[in-house]
Amino acid sequence: MGMTLVEKILANHSKYEVVKPGENIDIMIDARVARDFGGANVVKNLQDNGLSVEDPSKTCFTFDCNPTGSDQKYAVNQHICRLFARENNIKVYDINSGIGTHVAIDQGLAWPGSTFISTDSHANIMGAIGAFGQGMGDVDIAAAWAKGSTWFKVPASAKITISGKRPANVTAKDIVLNLLNKFGANTLLGLSVELHGEEIDNLTLDERITISSMGTEMGAIIILIPASDEIQKYAEEKTGRKLDIIKADDDAKYEVVEEMNIESFVPMASRPGKPHDSVSIEELKKIKIDSAFIGSCTNGRIEDLRAAANVLKDKKVAPGVVLKIVPTTDDVWQQAMDEGLVKIFKNAGALVSNAGCAGCAAGQVGQNGPGEITISTGNRNFPGKQGKGEVYLSSPSNVAASAVAGYITTEDDIPLEPALFIMGEKIDRISNAAKTRKVVEDKAIVVEGRVWVIEEDNIDTDMIFHNRYLTITDINEMGQYTFDNLEGYEDFAKKSQPGDIVIVGKNFGSGSSRQQAVDCFKALGVQAILAESYGAIYERNAINAAFPILSYDSLNDLDIVNGDKIKINFETGEVTSLKNEKKITINKFSDVQLEIYQNGGLF
Repeated sequence: MGMTLVEKILANHSKYEVVKPGENIDIMIDARVARDFGGANVVKNLQDNGLSVEDPSKTCFTFDCNPTGSDQKYAVNQHICRLFARENNIKVYDINSGIGTHVAIDQGLAWPGSTFISTDSHANIMGAIGAFGQGMGDVDIAAAWAKGSTWFKVPASAKITISGKRPANVTAKDIVLNLLNKFGANTLLGLSVELHGEEIDNLTLDERITISSMGTEMGAIIILIPASDEIQKYAEEKTGRKLDIIKADDDAKYEVVEEMNIESFVPMASRPGKPHDSVSIEELKKIKIDSAFIGSCTNGRIEDLRAAANVLKDKKVAPGVVLKIVPTTDDVWQQAMDEGLVKIFKNAGALVSNAGCAGCAAGQVGQNGPGEITISTGNRNFPGKQGKGEVYLSSPSNVAASAVAGYITTEDDIPLEPALFIMGEKIDRISNAAKTRKVVEDKAIVVEGRVWVIEEDNIDTDMIFHNRYLTITDINEMGQYTFDNLEGYEDFAKKSQPGDIVIVGKNFGSGSSRQQAVDCFKALGVQAILAESYGAIYERNAINAAFPILSYDSLNDLDIVNGDKIKINFETGEVTSLKNEKKITINKFSDVQLEIYQNGGLF
């Protein structure tokens, strides 16, 4: 039996000639990266455990979460990283460089068939060039810096073939939003997704990046797009060497096989709160907006800026609307200036900021306020992720057109006169939002505890531990912020008790790579979490931190309600209701998980 693309890549970086889904293997990592978010904790983990850097030439820092260095805590963490880098001869792509994953592609740190890890949940963006990338927590990254490798469970694969000819008005953002519309946030959970088809082969690098960058929002381990001749040539120019061509075998086995006709795809937008809640943009036209944002690791490349400039040329942003534009890298910024795009943006009345993550990171350009409606090119619109208002997601051209119109629209449907605000309506909306929305702010094998039953799927890391607290490095300070951005559970930290057990639905911990989303539960003394499934990065972070997580297919036979007490055996998977003595068996700890748990953590 042949291997899929991800299996080929992982096998090439392991001691095995052939690997299969579900196997835990040690893989060598070609590029090991820490951002300013998480970087200081990586340094702390190394220093606390007396570890050194295995190969500085394959190791670097990228500062993109707070490229202005304007937040004092981020500035401190960046300086900690700079000092460590000087002492260990490690490259720093500093605050003037841009988004680390993009820098890695453009600087040849990653190439088709390579492996890449970062403290960035969108490190799987490397799938755009047919490389394996993963976001990991600071414990994982520190271990990889010290060892040069890390363990990984070989994922099963899905093969999606896109047939037909792409309609002229369908952008790369529309392609991925159409995929999200079909597959949602957890249908492809934990799978490595390969995209194939003539139109996929024809995608430019920038378009591939847009699609791969939203694999995280789809719950996939990665969206892998096999390298075309153009991408292979680009990577060889950036690395300065001839590269092997890596492809899946013809007889590879896929868990999911789907075909979709691109001719049925339409321009799309995601409604606030869920990237996968994507619909035809026609359904959302005329929704009044307060602001617009173009940028992020999904849509801040030069082709994205050109598309926006094409709409904005000789036009003005609607009165009362704020348009913010943030290129992904400094090189893109420079190219946009050389091509006259920046002048077009400024003449249109847009704010152009320095390169970086922007809207996805608290404290940066692109945030919004209570009651504010934003249309954005970002990859996430979870509540509180880009501020306290509502965020719609769409393509750069649609965002630019909406900024000019004053309401959600497309570039072929911009009115002669922009929509104006009705001040009474706007004030009422902001006032109501302020009133109704809270400010988003010994290794036992058998444990017993009171349960919290939270019947929700897709609880992401911003709901668990919001990004405005990411500069906190002391675990003792983290517990108080647990779930304070999950509607209905904002007071969880005050009401929880040491020994509690949390039960949730599917895809728990999707989103960011932040370790704090695990450590906050440890700080409160929560004993375990039971979920139907987990976000891939969250699962790794919890296992590496020796925090007990288990998955289940169904708990219905236990008749559990909120406040009941249960007993869990991690080694056997047996769960017992202490109310009625009913028992079921769920998925027990794997051997790797049990070993790390008994060790007290990865270190």
